[in-house]
Amino acid sequence: MILIYITNPNKQIAVKIGKFLLEKRLCACINIFPIESAYWWKGKIEQAKEWVLIVKTEESKYNKIKEEVKKIHPYTTPCILKIKVDANKEYLNWLLGEIK
Repeated sequence: MILIYITNPNKQIAVKIGKFLLEKRLCACINIFPIESAYWWKGKIEQAKEWVLIVKTEESKYNKIKEEVKKIHPYTTPCILKIKVDANKEYLNWLLGEIK
């Protein structure tokens, strides 16, 4: 199982991308929450309020999700991070059953 961490400029974009991935059965569950970010961009430090989308899926879906997110994400350089995780058996079985 993996989590995919994606930053978004606002809640509406995070919801749009998350629902798209759910409808395509590329993931079984998403979480969305607000964050404050600071990062280097074009030679200076920027600060922004963003929304994180966490996508719960299996590792074999990562490349497809990455491709689909890049197509619809408004950022020039979207943050799409894969995080490998372990899950309890019951949750993992549920997740795998939902994305088949």
